[in-house]
Amino acid sequence: MTPIVRLRFQVGARTLAAVPRRLVRVPFSLDAVLAATAPPLPTLPDDADGFLVTSLPETARDAFDRRGLMCAVRQRYVRYHTDLDTGVEAWLAGLSASARSGLKRKAKKLAAASDGVLDVRAYRTPAEIAVFHPLARAVSATTYQERLLGSGLPEDTQHIATLAAADRLRAWLLFINGSPAAYLCCTADGGSLRYDHVGHDPVHNDLSPGAVLQMEAMRQLFEDRFARFDFTEGEGQHKRQFASGGTACVDLLLLRPTLANRGVMTALRIFDAAMSGAKRAATHPALRRLARKVRR
Repeated sequence: MTPIVRLRFQVGARTLAAVPRRLVRVPFSLDAVLAATAPPLPTLPDDADGFLVTSLPETARDAFDRRGLMCAVRQRYVRYHTDLDTGVEAWLAGLSASARSGLKRKAKKLAAASDGVLDVRAYRTPAEIAVFHPLARAVSATTYQERLLGSGLPEDTQHIATLAAADRLRAWLLFINGSPAAYLCCTADGGSLRYDHVGHDPVHNDLSPGAVLQMEAMRQLFEDRFARFDFTEGEGQHKRQFASGGTACVDLLLLRPTLANRGVMTALRIFDAAMSGAKRAATHPALRRLARKVRR
């Protein structure tokens, strides 16, 4: 049976409503994104409402065969990646001077808060992952990724143990005074390592543990076997900061032209248009001044 996907009406990280639809996910790997080609869609099961296509390169969008299905763009973003074949020195040189100094300053501040020790530990074997998982789960439970987005580190250990046994998993924990404060868990996809699960305890927000952990993990990855680090779908300042390249992509919702699906499409378009209008209005100088007065 085709799994149910909840199409969310979101404002920031908050979901106002959600409509369930049975959708076949068609995610594009980084290799496919960089090739800028769109493979054909699979056969749509009889019980499915449609497809959810993620990371379709913008350059391949016009040639993409939508099979006569209704189409809506759900997201536009740059899919960022880091070329690990360039070497760590070339990568560091590609970062802005302010980024390098900022990361160095954050690492020193965090170490100072942890008895002068920058405690980052790496995990990859099944035995190591058995140690990593409960510690990372404790951190994940505190994060907004889990509480608001439902995208925390999964509780199931069998899948990640299988990946570790096949040398397809890399994970890290950052400790502050002996307690886990941030985690990063990545899985291999061909020659790329995917940025799958990440989070930090918000108690330590002022110490930027996520950025410091990402920096230390990247240093180690330049000595590993992977050709690229894949920051996957969506954007963020940290992705732009650490990446060496990016590709403009879209996520597409493709639905059968039934009466119910037409209603869903119409509601999504109206909501998305309203959110776009609100964002544009918020940039008006008068509204910005009003917002500052309200905050005061």
